[in-house]
Parts: sequence; C-alpha cells; structure tokens
Amino acid sequence: MSTSRQALLRLLAHKSFRLGQFTLSSGATSDYYIDCRTSTLDAKGSRLTGEVFLEEIKKQGWKPRAIGGLTMGADPIVVAVSVVSGELDGFLVRKAEKQHGTGQRIEGFHEKGARVVIVDDVCTTGGSTIQAIEAAREFGFEVVGVMCLVEREEHKGRPNVEKAAAPAPFISIFTANDVRQEHILQTDDTQPNVFAVAAVCEVCGRPAVTNNPRPLCDAHKI
Repeated sequence: MSTSRQALLRLLAHKSFRLGQFTLSSGATSDYYIDCRTSTLDAKGSRLTGEVFLEEIKKQGWKPRAIGGLTMGADPIVVAVSVVSGELDGFLVRKAEKQHGTGQRIEGFHEKGARVVIVDDVCTTGGSTIQAIEAAREFGFEVVGVMCLVEREEHKGRPNVEKAAAPAPFISIFTANDVRQEHILQTDDTQPNVFAVAAVCEVCGRPAVTNNPRPLCDAHKI
C-alpha cells in the first residue's frame, strides 16, 4: 500500500467512521456510518484523495479525458483528482435536469465520445453510482472505469454497479471493513506507548512519537 493510500485510510478511520446505530439513505440500518466528505473535504484529505484515485487510474491504464460523478458525494473527489492530475477535466451529474437555462444534467466537461471515469464516495446499493453511469452514457461519454472510495460490501452494491458499468470495470479503493479495522486500531488505548530503541515512523523513517497502533512520527499520526 502506497504512503498516500495508508494516510488516506488513517484519515477516513479517524474522521469519517463512526460506530453506533444508524439509518442509511437506502432505509437499511447499520452498526456503523461512514461520511467520506469529512475526509475528502479536509485540506490534507483532498490532496490524498486526488493522489490515491489518480494512482489507481494510471495503474488501470484507462487514460481518461475526464472524471465525474453524481453530486454531491463525488464532488470533492472529482475536484481533487482534477487538481492533482493537472490534466483531467471534471464533470458533475445532477440528480435531475435543471428546469432553467440550458436544462442540462451534466455540468463541466462536455466532450461527446470522450473516455471518462465515474467516481463515488460510498457504495452501498450502488444507486448513485449507477445514476452517474447512465447519465454519462446518455450524454455520449465512453465510460472506461468506475471507482468508489469505500465499498460497504452489502445490499448487492457491487453486482449492481458491475452490471451497470459493464464492460467497464468497477474498482473500490477501500472496503468498509478496511476502514473499520483501522478505526479499531486507532481507538484501542489498551496498549501503552512503549518504544524499542531507535523506533522510527513506518511511513517516512523519522523518529516515532507513538507506536499505538503502529510506529508513526508526529506528522503522520492521526
């Protein structure tokens, strides 16, 4: 796992993940909640989000012209990737066509036939991701990849998105279990901060200030 990916996971676990009893937008109940926007709209989190998504896009070899998704979960991801890349344009998909002006549903990049990647923050049922895929194709984009920041792995979200995205692949950066396990590590205060001689940060090699849950320097601890 890259340094940026590790740092983004720690930030999500710290700022976006909560245990408890919650009702999701789908109407289902859950013992945890993930609000990715508290991380993707964080100054450091925005940069990390852009770096991690761009890294995965390059790894997949999609070579898109633009990146976009359904407002508003995708908004900070689209902007972050566009800014970090310095070359990928962005577009946002309205939940419904506006009733004034041009009445368009796609805002931003408008090049029919262009290769694009659809992004979302959390995938549960996949509904918002699918809306974006369908709107992008209806407009005339070629969807070459679909990505989400956190996949909840429930309510048939993955098969729903994979079916809608085909033949484009669907990639998740993290699963909800990844974030949950990191959250549990961060909140486990049963272990004292006892250091071995010359303990260093596992991310950058500078002197560590904590080893709970792992050796990290002051700059990389959350």
